[in-house]
Amino acid sequence: MISRAQVPIENKQTTRNRIYQLVYQKGRISKPEIASQLGISLPTAIQNVKNLRADGLLKEGEVLDSTGGRKAVSVVCEKNAKFAIGTDITRNHVSIVLINLATEIIESTRFEIPYENTQAYYQEVVNCIGELVAVSGIKTEHILGAGFSVPGVLTRDGQMIIYSHVLQVSALPCSTISRGLGFPSVLCNDANAAGFAEMWKHKYRTDAVFLSLSDTVGGAILLHNELYLGENQRGGEFGHMTLVQDGLPCYCGQKGCMDAYCSALVLSRHTGGSLELFFKKLAEGDKAILAVWEQYLSFLTMAVNNLLVSFDCSLILGGYLGEYLEGYIDDLRKSTMKISTFTGNEDYITACSYRKEAAAVGAALFFVRPFIKQL
Repeated sequence: MISRAQVPIENKQTTRNRIYQLVYQKGRISKPEIASQLGISLPTAIQNVKNLRADGLLKEGEVLDSTGGRKAVSVVCEKNAKFAIGTDITRNHVSIVLINLATEIIESTRFEIPYENTQAYYQEVVNCIGELVAVSGIKTEHILGAGFSVPGVLTRDGQMIIYSHVLQVSALPCSTISRGLGFPSVLCNDANAAGFAEMWKHKYRTDAVFLSLSDTVGGAILLHNELYLGENQRGGEFGHMTLVQDGLPCYCGQKGCMDAYCSALVLSRHTGGSLELFFKKLAEGDKAILAVWEQYLSFLTMAVNNLLVSFDCSLILGGYLGEYLEGYIDDLRKSTMKISTFTGNEDYITACSYRKEAAAVGAALFFVRPFIKQL
């Protein structure tokens, strides 16, 4: 049973958390507005802001426009109070980012290295993380932790890869990958991480589906600002939805999966593995490339329409292809409109905000978000 002596302490902590989260969400806000929006007294708001400033978490911002009387000074978050590391491990390269609480990338690196399930490989990744932190000059006590984005199915606590077909590993503990790192660490699915990063960019969006179009197709389902992982941690595995019965073979062993028709490899294999060259030739009007794109668009249209009908919410397209899709979103919307039962759904389709390193940023957010929520 909670004693009466404990209640005021817990109430103070709750108020402190609510104030910090409100300031983080708003970007800048005055102390009177804090009191008004949270339904607390102005003295309580002032004292809590003072305490949060003393802890280095809030600071004074710019003077706000007057609404009558003395101009108020805004309160803003100290975005460099804490930092987090995100590492995206793929079959052929590793991306590492160091972000602050505002998700700004402070340092980043990307290097080509084929994945190997060896301690030498993991040690090289850990060494690169250490070098990145050293270059930044940030003290280790200010780093919340390190998230590792990987393609695969994970345990709910993010401490083991149950199975990754792409990396060809199973029952791989997070501690094996992060050995010697010196920070708390967690694993996250790459598509979930990228989708998480996209949602963080759009503070006022609560529901969305993220479709990752990389060398494999994946996705993330975000409902009420939470990742929906499914009962077996396989929620959002859109790449293995059947588009064509008894169609092209998929790497999973089945036939006709979305992955076989909508992965980035479907396009890049026509230009020596280069997506950049594919879209360059497409922009130049290359007839052979245009034919490939039109066929690809027809399958992507079916996939997108299926997702819109299923979830009836914003659909964000990302992955490797996300970097190039902005100029072709209208084409996808028009083709979706032709086969859609419901009008207006096509407006839900958008290109991703992160052109690169979305999964790495999302992996780092697995430490930033708990800090913001449970300060």
